[in-house]
Amino acid sequence: MTQKKLSLQEQLLKAGLASTAKAKQIKSTKHKESKLQKHNNVHIVDEVALQVQKAKTEQLAKDRELGALQKKQAEQKATVAQIRQLIELHRKPQGDENGVAYHFSDNNKVKTLYVSELIREQLIKGLLAIIKFEKHYELVATDIAEKIRLRDAACVIVLNAADDKASDDAYAAYQIPDDLMW
Repeated sequence: MTQKKLSLQEQLLKAGLASTAKAKQIKSTKHKESKLQKHNNVHIVDEVALQVQKAKTEQLAKDRELGALQKKQAEQKATVAQIRQLIELHRKPQGDENGVAYHFSDNNKVKTLYVSELIREQLIKGLLAIIKFEKHYELVATDIAEKIRLRDAACVIVLNAADDKASDDAYAAYQIPDDLMW
């Protein structure tokens, strides 16, 4: 027994999903459109095809935006991971509560960090920097702080400029006090 393959229209009619009147109407409309195209060179605009094309274009735009957003989020995650790794590998011990108070400004608020006298001097001379990461303050070397600043400038709280005075200055041993009145 061989079965003849039925067209979609015949399958819909057989299943009762379409009526013969509707099928005839669609067939005559298609015939009229093809006749117009042949004789008058009239191009019939297929609204369904236009809607499909528009939907595809909109979907591509959404996909591009979503891809860009996901890429940006991945880059931010990678940057945070790099900063965390730099801090964990290069942080310096802060000292204890009995150390010297070092005051600095963070978002217009004065904060205090208790450090040893040596670390305080290194902070003042610009050899160490204070980094804020995940609500904690850490001490790192200046070169590491510069690497962190390249990734996220908001993390670097204190980074004093190192004194690059010439060592051949004859009066280097004689510091001029800031409060000297002439």
